[in-house]
Amino acid sequence: MKTRITELFGIKYPILLSGMSWISVPKMVAAVSNAGGLGILATGPLSAEETRKAVHEIRALTDKPFGANLALLFPGAVDSAKVLLEEKVPVINFSLGKGDWLVKQAHEYGGKVVATVVNAYHAKRAQDYGCDAVIATGHEAAAHGEALTTFILIPTLVDALKIPVIAAGGIGDGRGLAAALALGADGVAMGTRLMTTKESPLHEAYKKLSLEKEATDTIFSTRFDGLLCRVLKTDAANRAVARGLDLPAAFFNSREIAQQIHAPYWKLCLGVMASGWKNAKQMAFMANAFKAIRVATEKGDTKEGVLPAGQVTGLIHDEPTIAELFERFVAEAKTIQQQLAVKMN
Repeated sequence: MKTRITELFGIKYPILLSGMSWISVPKMVAAVSNAGGLGILATGPLSAEETRKAVHEIRALTDKPFGANLALLFPGAVDSAKVLLEEKVPVINFSLGKGDWLVKQAHEYGGKVVATVVNAYHAKRAQDYGCDAVIATGHEAAAHGEALTTFILIPTLVDALKIPVIAAGGIGDGRGLAAALALGADGVAMGTRLMTTKESPLHEAYKKLSLEKEATDTIFSTRFDGLLCRVLKTDAANRAVARGLDLPAAFFNSREIAQQIHAPYWKLCLGVMASGWKNAKQMAFMANAFKAIRVATEKGDTKEGVLPAGQVTGLIHDEPTIAELFERFVAEAKTIQQQLAVKMN
């Protein structure tokens, strides 16, 4: 299956792993790349030193192309970005910020840069300063989509851009892949579907929940991490959304983040406060969300943990290997394309 995305990244299938904190770890990234897709490392919870170590681990596990993502809003993202550039990571994916400087420096060594966007305005800006592609996150997706569904967002961006568009949100089987390609996308990015695979490090308690939940069992709110964010509907998620911003908890959780990224807490705190109340409030939300997501993914804590998950959780009914999943996806998509060709004639 060839598209502009397979040609751009040098991969077999036009399928990307979304960069999910504590899930898109080196072994998961390598498994996706070895299966023919593009694995993307999540650097959000990593220090610069940990990011470098993770890149080295991926390269020890695969000789295939891979990428890494950066949420530029997060503390420590710039330091991790410098590591990715120094290590000449083939594909850099960024969100929540302007990545023109990443484009310039990555292109110097032949790297590719992909912006994650939710609307045409940001997609056009990314194209204007040289991004090689965009990942378009629809309303159905886990975490940070916005108002437009994938079915509307993808053709909107395809009409507006010359660079390839990668669809994210609502892709759970070969039908989703075929639909995305029919809408004009050149590939798909998946998080929720890939979380429930044999290689995924997601705790078994949440894999089980992902198999049990229906498409309506998610919550979409600004009251979890301060942005519009979709999470799996559980009692813990309901409490987190009802509670909203818990400033005392954010104080303690932000100290943990400072330790995770190996940054002096006073320096992190002063930097956040100096950025203004709006950003400081956002960082407080994020500190609490990071803690909830981490205990869900790593410890399977269903009392305090909260898991970002898309509506596609309702289409997940098994836990295959990544290689099995990709082969199934592509076979289903090709069958659908053939059936449609017959119907149209």
